[in-house]
Order: sequence, then structure tokens, then C-alpha cells
Amino acid sequence: MIVFFVAGLAMVIGGWRMTGKIPGLGLMILGLALLLAALMIYNKPFEDSKR
Repeated sequence: MIVFFVAGLAMVIGGWRMTGKIPGLGLMILGLALLLAALMIYNKPFEDSKR
């Protein structure tokens, strides 16, 4: 989880520095996906299993 968070944060910041470039946008979207994956892994133990 820590690896996903740090890698995602680094990608978002790296993409943000590439202002006005398409690869920067792709890097930010990939970083956002990693941050969401870290959040999903974090919340997994707290899921309600009654569904």
C-alpha cells in the first residue's frame, strides 16, 4: 500500500511539473489510479460483508 501511495504521489507531482504536455497528463492519470488503488487496499478490511 505504501509503495502504491508513494509511486502515485510521485507520478502526480511529476506530471504536474510537465504543464501543457500530453505525457504529463497521462502520468497524472496513472498516478491517480495508483492513489485510488492504495485507497481501495486500505479500505478493504473495513468493508461491510453483508452485501
